[in-house]
Amino acid sequence: MTDLAAVLAQLKHERDKLNRAIDALSGTNNRSGGGRRRKLSAAARERIAAAQRKRWAKVGRKKG
Repeated sequence: MTDLAAVLAQLKHERDKLNRAIDALSGTNNRSGGGRRRKLSAAARERIAAAQRKRWAKVGRKKG
């Protein structure tokens, strides 16, 4: 029979690596920022909307 303690240590190491990977992918660690959304002012939203309308108008001119 192989060294059971060495096998057990290796399995625990692999488990720890998998748990870290799961935490990173699921966003449960505290470094992810918690998924908070930034709040934009009304003026900022209007600037963004105006820029998008300008882009769509440019695309419309190319088609028609």
